[in-house]
Amino acid sequence: MKLSWWKALGGFFLAATLSLPSWADNKALPGTLNFIEGQASIESQLLTSKSVGSADLQPGQTLTTQNGRAEVLLTPGVFLRLDRNSAVKMISGSLTNTQIQLDRGHAEIEVAELHKQNNLQVKGDDLNTQLVKKGLYGFSADPDQVQVFKGEAHVLDGEQTIKVKGGHELNLTSTGELKPQKFDKDTAENDFYNWSQLRSEYLSESSANAANIYVGNGWVGPGWYWDPLFSGFTFIPGAGIGYRPFGSAFYSPGVIYSPYLYGARVGVPYAYHGPGQGFHRFHSAAPIPGGIGRFGRAPGMHGAPGFRGGVHR
Repeated sequence: MKLSWWKALGGFFLAATLSLPSWADNKALPGTLNFIEGQASIESQLLTSKSVGSADLQPGQTLTTQNGRAEVLLTPGVFLRLDRNSAVKMISGSLTNTQIQLDRGHAEIEVAELHKQNNLQVKGDDLNTQLVKKGLYGFSADPDQVQVFKGEAHVLDGEQTIKVKGGHELNLTSTGELKPQKFDKDTAENDFYNWSQLRSEYLSESSANAANIYVGNGWVGPGWYWDPLFSGFTFIPGAGIGYRPFGSAFYSPGVIYSPYLYGARVGVPYAYHGPGQGFHRFHSAAPIPGGIGRFGRAPGMHGAPGFRGGVHR
């Protein structure tokens, strides 16, 4: 039974690899919908699972959730997640100037990749918040508040910059001097936080899966890549393993080789056990340093970081 399952999975990946050119029709840009759960819409357009990868939040448009949640791609490696009964507006969708505005409810932004060329901001009524480090950030519209679980945010108040570091929050509507305060991360880990963490874990699994698919088959460097098994985009870093705020990771083709897909235990060997069950390492198989196996090092592994994007859906 297990052998038949693996044969079926191997057949799927073979078909997926052969059909790679058909996935290159659309490219992920800031504002691309990557996951939908329940009721949500962009302006008057109702969103469904078929909207994933094709619906884009354009500048001036608002994504609204009712009894649902949504995930939107920003710059490569940055994920915006919107809670139930929330609304977010895209202000600017440029890769070097990405700005959103939370009009209602709650949002989280997971930043797993950030470059000095990025200007990633969340606009408020009077103050803007710039995310300057990799990390996890929570935002509330009522009250207007930013929480930094990990990382660092700069709240821009005229010519003044207020630094909010990990484990601190700032109420943006406070009267008088704005001063970050410590908060208890454990009490802040609510249902929305747990949902965001679960999405992060799925994306980590998807990254390992996509790295196996694209090695030698369209891998051109760091960026968003479509994963047909998880039916969404994931991020593949330029080299090595990129660890994320929740503790999971992104994998480049240079370090993730599956013995079932390549017929040999090379690189860092993993086997995939289905969505939600993850990749599990074969401890009996010694990894080859540097992720080099009989297929060689993944092409483009040392490509320049930035906004290259890769081959997409």
